[in-house]
Amino acid sequence: MRFATIKVNGTEKAGIVLKNGVLPIEALNAAKGTAWAEDVMSLIQKQQIPGLTKWYNAGGKEELESIPGLVPSEKVVYGPLYRNPKRIFGIGLNYADHAGDIGSAAPKGFPGSFFKQADTLIGPGDEILLPKLKEAQKTTAEAELGIIMGKDCRDVSEENWQDAIVGYTTILDMTEESILKGNDYVSGNPRYLTIVKNFPTFFSFGPELVTPDEVPDVNELLVQSVHNGEVHAENVVANMTHRPPRLVSLHSSIQGWYAGDILSTGTPRAFHIQDGDVAECRITGPDGFEMTPLVNPVVDLKKHPEKEA
Repeated sequence: MRFATIKVNGTEKAGIVLKNGVLPIEALNAAKGTAWAEDVMSLIQKQQIPGLTKWYNAGGKEELESIPGLVPSEKVVYGPLYRNPKRIFGIGLNYADHAGDIGSAAPKGFPGSFFKQADTLIGPGDEILLPKLKEAQKTTAEAELGIIMGKDCRDVSEENWQDAIVGYTTILDMTEESILKGNDYVSGNPRYLTIVKNFPTFFSFGPELVTPDEVPDVNELLVQSVHNGEVHAENVVANMTHRPPRLVSLHSSIQGWYAGDILSTGTPRAFHIQDGDVAECRITGPDGFEMTPLVNPVVDLKKHPEKEA
């Protein structure tokens, strides 16, 4: 099952992704007399997505086709899945190829990691704004598999890691690499990660939350960094140094998880973005599986200062 947040008459509403569009959950509630939450974060926090998924897979999918209120695909405007996660947690250098890009080795004992602020968050189609700060001379974009936590929890075992999650999504994570590399990062000191990861618009996610039942083996997913329509790099989750079971379990034993926390699992390789570019994350899998791509245009505030929020 797949969920999205769409913009309808100036508001953002949770919806169920169907073959020909997105049905707002408020339309489902109106037709069925149900009381499902009508925004994605509330669906997660109330742990309603597993129940909706069970109903959907037991015949609800066909029933949804006859419920009025569908927003046709050609009229769908996506927002980010939600705007208020308690935490965004990123994993750095999780593929050896990307680690080599910045002259470092992939961390093997503990994963490289960092927090991002929620106010960096944007959604599909929103502009990535390159900083006007004069020291910011090279911003990179990184396509990543996102894991969305489904409940408050601690000390999750690797064997039961999927009990803690509610779904997957596509992510673009941005880094101000010129500051990172110009301040000793190549010698192994990541003290500048907080600065280079937290400019406004430096985290895009959505458009879909894909429930785990659609992804039988997460290790087989192919993550692609796409620059101006061309695949810049790709890799499968199985080639991560630290795979999702370890990432979810390990960090549950450190800071724990809250429902709606976002875990960004690392990129196959970053690419330099400039004014007028388009950054994209594509995730596909066996048997024709694919997520709706996440696509964001790029605007340089040095050239377009009027775009600054």
